[in-house]
Amino acid sequence: MRTVVQRVSRAQVSIEGKVTASIACGLVVFLGISSKDGPKDLQWLAEKVIHLRIFEDEAGKMNRSLTDIKGEMLIVSQFTLYGDCRKGRRPGFSSAAPPIIAEAYYDQFVQEVRDKGIQVATGTFQTHMQVELINDGPVTLLLDSEKKF
Repeated sequence: MRTVVQRVSRAQVSIEGKVTASIACGLVVFLGISSKDGPKDLQWLAEKVIHLRIFEDEAGKMNRSLTDIKGEMLIVSQFTLYGDCRKGRRPGFSSAAPPIIAEAYYDQFVQEVRDKGIQVATGTFQTHMQVELINDGPVTLLLDSEKKF
């Protein structure tokens, strides 16, 4: 599994011009699922994201996690995180999980985060969405359950 994690002051998802999900201060997590992923990848990534110390403390240092600040999370499925652009000019997506598997893992990831007490908003799986966010910092991190980066 891969994520792009962005610390935000607010974010929202719109579908066909209508806002369908929004959060205040917290994290936007773009989640990509590969055909090799399993339950351990899901659990590791959920724990990692929730406990990343990327929010500032009183001294201005990044020492607080999402749970520490009681922040929210917007989770958006994004299979393009497994786009391979090494050959040619059009990305290949053969490493991405098939939609039926990816959706099940996406739903499990969302539930895992909710079970940890985080307020979660979501995009809509396999739907064209517009995601608006105010990146706070900016702070943007890449995580990969295979620890490729």
